[in-house]
Amino acid sequence: MSASVRSLAVRVWWALSRRVTASPVESMTVWAARLTVALATCLGADTTRAEFRVGAAITDATPLSFPVLVNGGMTANSANKAVTPIHARSIVLDDGVERIAIVVVDSCMMPRDLLDDAKQLASQRTRLRPDRIMISATHTHTAPASMGCLGTDAEAAYVPFLREKLAESIAAAESRLQPAIVGFGVGNAAPYTALRRWIIRPDRLIADPFGNLTVRANMHAGSNWDNVTGESGPEDPDLALLYFRAPDGRPLALLANFSMHYFSGVEPLNADYFGMFCRILQERLGGSGLPSPASSPSSSPFVAMMSHGCSGDIWRRDYTLPASAHAGEPTIEAYSQGLAAIAESVIDKMEFDASPSLAMAERRLQMNYRVPDSQRLEWARRIMATVGERPPRTTEEVYAREQILLHERKSTEVVLQAIRIGQFAIATTPTETYALTGLKLKLQSPLPKTMVIELANGGDGYIPPPEQHHLGGYNTWPARSAGLEVTAEPRITQALLESLESVSSHPRRVYRPRPGAGSESLLRLKPIAYWRLDEFHGPRAYDTSGNRHDGFFEPGVVFFLEGPRSDLFGGAADVATTAGLNRATHFAGGRLHARLPGLADEYAISLWFWNGMPADARGVSGWLVSRDFDQGRSRHGEHFGVGGTESDPGKLIFERGNAPGLKPIVGRTVIARWTWNHLLIDRDRDRIRVFLNGAPTPEIDHASEGGFPADFDQLFVGGRSDNQSNWEGRIDEVAVFRRSLTSEERASLPSPLLPNSNSNAKDEKK
Repeated sequence: MSASVRSLAVRVWWALSRRVTASPVESMTVWAARLTVALATCLGADTTRAEFRVGAAITDATPLSFPVLVNGGMTANSANKAVTPIHARSIVLDDGVERIAIVVVDSCMMPRDLLDDAKQLASQRTRLRPDRIMISATHTHTAPASMGCLGTDAEAAYVPFLREKLAESIAAAESRLQPAIVGFGVGNAAPYTALRRWIIRPDRLIADPFGNLTVRANMHAGSNWDNVTGESGPEDPDLALLYFRAPDGRPLALLANFSMHYFSGVEPLNADYFGMFCRILQERLGGSGLPSPASSPSSSPFVAMMSHGCSGDIWRRDYTLPASAHAGEPTIEAYSQGLAAIAESVIDKMEFDASPSLAMAERRLQMNYRVPDSQRLEWARRIMATVGERPPRTTEEVYAREQILLHERKSTEVVLQAIRIGQFAIATTPTETYALTGLKLKLQSPLPKTMVIELANGGDGYIPPPEQHHLGGYNTWPARSAGLEVTAEPRITQALLESLESVSSHPRRVYRPRPGAGSESLLRLKPIAYWRLDEFHGPRAYDTSGNRHDGFFEPGVVFFLEGPRSDLFGGAADVATTAGLNRATHFAGGRLHARLPGLADEYAISLWFWNGMPADARGVSGWLVSRDFDQGRSRHGEHFGVGGTESDPGKLIFERGNAPGLKPIVGRTVIARWTWNHLLIDRDRDRIRVFLNGAPTPEIDHASEGGFPADFDQLFVGGRSDNQSNWEGRIDEVAVFRRSLTSEERASLPSPLLPNSNSNAKDEKK
């Protein structure tokens, strides 16, 4: 057998044997494509690409008759006029081998069946395959209802009209194909986006629509600081841009991507800030930006598109700032102008690729709905029997109807796509995706230049990461707007990473932040365990000391919040970037549990903490570290935390044992809420010392006998052994030593620049 034949056989075997987790039809398509590539490569086929070309078009999709239903609210709403036009904007890309269409529509969300029909219609009028077309919604809440959601039904007359306009826009863009080059860039737009989902205090739980006290996190809860402990996840400040130019420098098209839900407060019908951003850039970069009647591609208008980034838990108002700071909030015009200015500054610095190749992959996954149990279904039917045929008018009625719909449907199909344009990647979800999920995809993508577009190819509702389901809230209540299975987020994330690997022919990146100077100084002291707490998800907290003492998170923990001292722990030269931020874990009732044999009566624990509870909210503000047996308190137990009304509110406390009426040992310094602080616990035989923020004098210096049982090896971080008054706030950079530290070693530990000065909430965003 010749070498070329052997090579062909190997490639054919690879093409046919590689695991594909997709539908049978898609699997055959993928195998066929791989086989074609293998044959072409081995037989020396000429795969030289033609010139890279781009075409773009804007189509007016404003309804012709009124009133029209508008979705985006809990109950039905309608509009009697169009305040701004409603557009479908399309870009078609062609490298001589692949042809791809990218469409962004001024819509709240669009159902998969409508978009599948529109793709089929467009494919009949163009040379585009249906699975090479991506159609996404901007998520303006003031557009015609093209699908039913919560209390609003689809506008029946508008759906076929929109289908026709989508196909028309794609065909118009293809007709304007012309030679092009492409650039990619990212701007930091942090002032224009923030977390809207905040964690609620454990003593302030809210009822869900089904009458149960399950809500520990909810949208806009941060507007009342007394009720909350902090944000429930990270934000994504990236304003990402793909910019297409003709070789002579003429602007052809721009695809922007930003994570901010919608501006709100605008009268329907309205394209919201998405449309205004596009209009501003079209005027600044390409003249009017209006469709041209000319048939020549060279006279085509410049088309700007703003796609929706991962914004399921994002809005524009920064609730870490006091209410007084919101009095002078920008108008939608000023907001859009500010984003456009950032985009222009990014474009000015872009480098361009004159001959990018294209690749695209589509997967369809079957997903179960979270259907109601028999008790909830009976509750829903009883309510809807009184509603009859009229639209639901209350939140209770809305969610009653949704339970019946989920029960009837049981499951659905979600469409995922990955697109590669040269060295740039796009991943799409058909869901309202949290910022954390977008960061997971960007930081693990095989290509470092990646944008994530949500509400593409369907409107399948919120997909909170599994740990967020534990906290409840609107984004988790079962409905068409949030009805997919609890595992939807990790399943979609993994499927998209596999698709990105496929279109790039590279493995995903492993997200492991480089240790900064602070991390290295801790590692030089040889801890037996060092949990950096920078994970995307649980349940494992990785031990970076090399000793394999991984910890495990319990439910009631959320991930990837901003941590302390990115200059010391971020591990990147530019700590202002998303990748350079130090990350921390927020504890909301759960704990980190680990076993560390041999601590005995000589040990030290170094960690950073950020308290989300008001100091006077309960008897103990929160327990940070506990050594004892799980689910109980023994006479040997040692517990460290921040005091509340039962001691001195806001000061460090230490308890040993379980004697009735036990009073804690109290520190000297009141610790401000929502500030990062460094804690060092040091036991040297019969002496406990607790240090705060690098001060040489301990807050607590107490004689405490040693003598622990041989099996006394359990350590809890973020709570006490008996789960009483667990920590409510962030913890980071936990290092454990099997010895007491010397004064020189203590002095080498990273600490705040000034006591209580390093705040990631109020101060740093002002």
